[in-house]
Amino acid sequence: MAVPTVDAPAGVPDDAASEVTVAPSIVVNGRERRLGEVGGHVTLLDWLRTEGLTGSKEGCAEGECGACAVMVLRPDSSIDGATGPGASTWVSINACLAPAAALDGQEVRTAEGLGRPDALHPVQREMADRGGSQCGYCTPGFVCSMAAEYYRAGRSPVVDGQEPAHEHGPNGFDLHALSGNLCRCTGYRPIRDAAYALGAPDDDDALLARTRTAAPAPRPTRTSSPLGSFVRPASLDEALALLAAEPDARLLAGSTDWGVELNLRHSRTRLTVALDRLPELRTLAETDEAFEIGASLTLSEVERGLDGRVPLLAELFPQFASRLIRNAATFGGNLGTASPIGDSMPVLLALDARLVLASAAGERTVGLADYFTGYRASVRRPDELIRTVVVPKPLAPLVGFHKIAKRRFDDISSVSVAFALTLDGPSTGSGSVVAQARIGLGGVAATPVRALMAEQALVGRPFTAEGVAEAAEALGSEGTPLDDHRASARYRRAMLRQSLLKLVEESR
Repeated sequence: MAVPTVDAPAGVPDDAASEVTVAPSIVVNGRERRLGEVGGHVTLLDWLRTEGLTGSKEGCAEGECGACAVMVLRPDSSIDGATGPGASTWVSINACLAPAAALDGQEVRTAEGLGRPDALHPVQREMADRGGSQCGYCTPGFVCSMAAEYYRAGRSPVVDGQEPAHEHGPNGFDLHALSGNLCRCTGYRPIRDAAYALGAPDDDDALLARTRTAAPAPRPTRTSSPLGSFVRPASLDEALALLAAEPDARLLAGSTDWGVELNLRHSRTRLTVALDRLPELRTLAETDEAFEIGASLTLSEVERGLDGRVPLLAELFPQFASRLIRNAATFGGNLGTASPIGDSMPVLLALDARLVLASAAGERTVGLADYFTGYRASVRRPDELIRTVVVPKPLAPLVGFHKIAKRRFDDISSVSVAFALTLDGPSTGSGSVVAQARIGLGGVAATPVRALMAEQALVGRPFTAEGVAEAAEALGSEGTPLDDHRASARYRRAMLRQSLLKLVEESR
């Protein structure tokens, strides 16, 4: 029987709509399932549960507890440094945040698809044997995050006589893989013990074998519901034409912000346009002049692709929410929200980053320092999208990123500070003088800001605790800190002052 063409929402060219001949579907645990009329407002979690896959749970509905975690197969050859053509990787994401339509054509594994009661998956077996589950509410999410790390390429036991890397087990398991999963009753030691007990997957493991072949290619998607339509354009040109016709459309990348608005504030939009898989927005290149980062690459992909070549970004990544969030979040989405507490903004300000904005009329480049115009407002026009983030060279040799929050990981900043300094003198900072300074701040004003007064006070001064004292006082007066449920204005000012003194100590 022929599959009917999905009707295009208003603003989508007829010829583009005619190209869509496959009804949206997801391969879940090896079985293809039709999505139905989900539009852009049914989350992957809600859809899975209506399909009878109730292992994944809703805890917080904002990506902070991980009870909803599932595994998704992603390409592992889309950026520099990947394992090779045709390779794939299993990554864990928050199913409570992603629209189900965003997974059209993709492969998803839930806890039900890992093993059976009479044949547990190795991760499930270790969790059971070592007491890693009590009430069980969070367990399926832990299992999925742990399984994604279990299959990570490059995970290998520590050589005899060597110490494991920080927060890595002797089997190479990276505990950061579980940074987005919370347990309220079992405690983390048995869960950690289960993670550290895992060996390597067997060669005939079906999920391991799946990573040796290509993940499904993204395909154009159009689906509607009474609450609105969801569109994944086939190309950047189609996306820009759609934005020109529908400037009020909601742009979607990782949905780590929009998913929260959808779940907690019950926000709805007539048209959602997904940019997350557009090839033109998923490039990563290094030239003699700059690093050029595609706006729709996930932060995990950027982290892997850069491999430490931008040290300040390397400091940011482990502190940006959790691995679950970084597997979906993008620079384009983080910057597109223009939130004053987005963790990437202070770092990119300190790096003097520029944004390439694209529309049907052409492209323009805007310095990030000139991008923000007010609370969650920017110079980006409704018909524009962020195409590329450009980090110019040369990079400052002394950098630091300090995030002050109530939890070590997976939390919103009370205040964040990013430093990029160039010194004249010894590279350790002792006996040196500040030649150039850029400092980015988050959480201290209605927009992310450059700490211009502190930068001016630093230049020409010895980089010692005594030499930066005046600049530290100036840093404490930057922005307009306020009292709220995260921190008091007095605390924020104190942390700003202390952050510069901390950087001096760290550089010794």
